[in-house]
Amino acid sequence: MKVEKYKVAGEGSQEYAALYTYLLDGSPELAARERPMVIVCPGGAYMMTSDREAEMVAMQFLAFGYHAAVLRYSVAPSVYPAAILELGRAIRLVREHGEQWKVNTDKIVLVGFSAGGHMVASYCLTWNQKWMAQALRTDNKQLKPNGLILGYPVITAGEYAHQGSFENLLGEDYEAKKEELSLEKLVNEDMPRTFIWHTFEDDAVPIQNSLLMVNALVAHQIPTEFHMFEKGPHGLSLANALTQGSDGFGIQPGCEKWMELAHQWMEREV
Repeated sequence: MKVEKYKVAGEGSQEYAALYTYLLDGSPELAARERPMVIVCPGGAYMMTSDREAEMVAMQFLAFGYHAAVLRYSVAPSVYPAAILELGRAIRLVREHGEQWKVNTDKIVLVGFSAGGHMVASYCLTWNQKWMAQALRTDNKQLKPNGLILGYPVITAGEYAHQGSFENLLGEDYEAKKEELSLEKLVNEDMPRTFIWHTFEDDAVPIQNSLLMVNALVAHQIPTEFHMFEKGPHGLSLANALTQGSDGFGIQPGCEKWMELAHQWMEREV
């Protein structure tokens, strides 16, 4: 495996913003092929990027035979749109190195947890806009995501909002702009096919966030797979011992199946 770090900071970014790539090596013992690339974006309320939703998740996608990367995107005091522009630079980088890295550049899948889910979904709603291509000095085709996986995502700025995420994302513009980033109102035909999972018991980012998103995706005829597990709090990550927190948090029998379900979805649909 080849591990590299690439800076993706731009105007409004924090210096630490970077894409960490984990590329499976070729081998004469293995059939040569291009692999999908999964870009993992951890959650953390736009205040941090959680280690529990980062490298260990990427390693699980590697085990399924995909290349993987983790985006450590800018959080507060950086504000919108710094993070989605960093994600755009990351996708552009992957496509520019596709042949060298043996990436199937028609299969770039974004994975976002919690506020990271809001970030990647926001990107999927804006990648084809003129201002995005101009800001990143490229054409929109280079920025296209091919699939989206959301784990207990922050979606709405309305009744069921995780208010802290929007406050961190927008800073002084929170009141003026929060409705502009309530994603269930913004879904359009440029969204890629989507896989979502959430738990009924989530009392930090209520299940209504995912339900609102699913309804919007269905209304726009975006192919969508959705799994709601009954048990489990917010922030489960892999929901097993691999991402168990130092305080013992994070193991939820049953929910760990989401990873295999997402793998099966990628094999069928992306």
